[in-house]
Amino acid sequence: MAASFLPTANPLFLSCSSSSSSSSSSLSPTAFSPHKNQLRSRITVCKAFSDTPIATVSRRGLAISFITTTFLFSLEGREKLGGANAAILEADDDVELLEKVKKDRKKRLERQGIINSSKTEKGYLQDLVYKLSEVGQAIDNNNLPAASSVLGGSTETEWLQKANLALTKLTSSPEEKTEVDTFNSSLASLISSVTRNDIESSKVAFITSASAFERWTTLTGLVEVLKGL
Repeated sequence: MAASFLPTANPLFLSCSSSSSSSSSSLSPTAFSPHKNQLRSRITVCKAFSDTPIATVSRRGLAISFITTTFLFSLEGREKLGGANAAILEADDDVELLEKVKKDRKKRLERQGIINSSKTEKGYLQDLVYKLSEVGQAIDNNNLPAASSVLGGSTETEWLQKANLALTKLTSSPEEKTEVDTFNSSLASLISSVTRNDIESSKVAFITSASAFERWTTLTGLVEVLKGL
């Protein structure tokens, strides 16, 4: 930093030096003897001009260098502190993410254990898949009497009661419960539409109920277990 201020002092020093050198080049050494006092005076003045600014500039340079260095160290300290804080936050995020992964894995294992041990309920749900397939085929053929014979005319049909027991046991999340509720309400509308011999309403109700059941099996993981989906 101090070096940047030296040019302000150098011209003064150089101008004095050049005057002395030009005089010495044109005159012999003895020519200066009549004017020793004058030469000594000029040298003293030049030295005064050259020394004083350099000393002053050096002190200013040192002061500025000190301030600049202190500022840079403070910035570096802040950057290090900011980096440390960021590292701590990232570490916290990693821990939270790891804990979430562990909980999700534990939940999946628990769900899989329940499904594996629920052979009876899986049998009920497999029967539900076959019954819905029969109803859908009958409605697609506009054969509502055949659909009615499978549905049984009410939600109290034995296979529907058993299916609901399985749905209730294997449902654990709010999203799964929502799909079960949609399935049951749509199935009630389907039975009513088939009883009224309303083919269009029967098709809409069947699609809604079948779609809700399929979404439920996806949420629970049973979509990979049940056949015919």
